[in-house]
Amino acid sequence: MKNDRYQSLLITLFLLICLLAPQAARAAEKHFLWRATADDSTVYLLGSIHVMKRDAYPLSTVIERAFDESDTLAVEADINNVGHGTLKMLRRAGFYDPNDSLANHITRNTYAYVAEEAARLGLPAPVLNRHKPWFLGITMSSMELMRSGYDMKYGIDKYFLTRASGRKKIVELESMEYQVDLLASLPESEQESFLLYTTKDLRSIGEQVDALMAAWRTGDADRIESILMRSIENDGRFRMVYKKIMTDRNRNMTKRISTYLKSGGRVFVVVGAGHMVGDEGIIELLRKEGYRVDQL
Repeated sequence: MKNDRYQSLLITLFLLICLLAPQAARAAEKHFLWRATADDSTVYLLGSIHVMKRDAYPLSTVIERAFDESDTLAVEADINNVGHGTLKMLRRAGFYDPNDSLANHITRNTYAYVAEEAARLGLPAPVLNRHKPWFLGITMSSMELMRSGYDMKYGIDKYFLTRASGRKKIVELESMEYQVDLLASLPESEQESFLLYTTKDLRSIGEQVDALMAAWRTGDADRIESILMRSIENDGRFRMVYKKIMTDRNRNMTKRISTYLKSGGRVFVVVGAGHMVGDEGIIELLRKEGYRVDQL
C-alpha cells in the first residue's frame, strides 16, 4: 500500500512539472498532436495530460491512428515500470530525517499557509513536517486532484504505455530517477518557490485542470502558452525553477527526439503538454533545427 502511494505521487509529479493552469478558450479544430518528418522518419508528438478522468476516453481517432502507425513509444519516464530502487530513492529524497522538520527549511509565512491547507486535506502535522518542500507540493496537489475526481490511472502516458506493452518498443526520454533528482537537488529557496507555486491555487486545482482539458481537446497551443507565460511572469521567484524544470529539459528532450528523426521509422512521443508550447518548447526547437512540424 505504501509503495502504491509513492508510485501515485511520482506519476502526479509529471502533471505538476508541466505547471499549466486556468482558463482556456476554444481554438480551431486541432489536436494537441504534431507530426515531425525528415527523410524516412516520422515522429508524432502528443502533448500529454498526466491525470485525467475516465470520461476523457475514447481519444480522437487521429491520435489513435498515429499511435497505431508507430513502431516505438517514447515517454518522459516509464511509469508502468517503477522499481523498488526508485521508490527507495524517492523516500530518501522526499523526506527529512526524524530529527529534522519542514519548519526548519521554509519561512514562517509559507509554513503557516501549507499547514492550514494540509489540515484541510487531512494530512497530519507529523507527516507534513517530514516532507521536504518539493515533495510536499506534489503530495498536496495529488490529494486535491483526487478529491476533484482525477485519477493517475487515466493519464495519457499510462494509457499508451499499457497499450504499447508487448506490442511496441518503449523508450524513455528521461527517467523517473532523473525527475526526482532534478527536484530534490533544487536549493531550499527554490524548493520553497516550487511548493508555493504548486499549492497557491490548491482549492481550485480541479477547475484548473478541467479548463486545461478544454484547451487540450481543441489543440489550443497558443492559449496554453499564454496561460503558462502569464503565470510565470506573475511569480518572479519561480523563474529560475521554471528554467530548470521546463526550458532546460525541453532542449534535452529535443536532442533525443532529433535522433529519432535521423534514424528512420515511426516514433510516437508522449510528453507533458507544457513542454510543447512557446518559443522554447519542443515544437519550435525542432523547427529551428530545420524539421517540418505540422499540427494535426
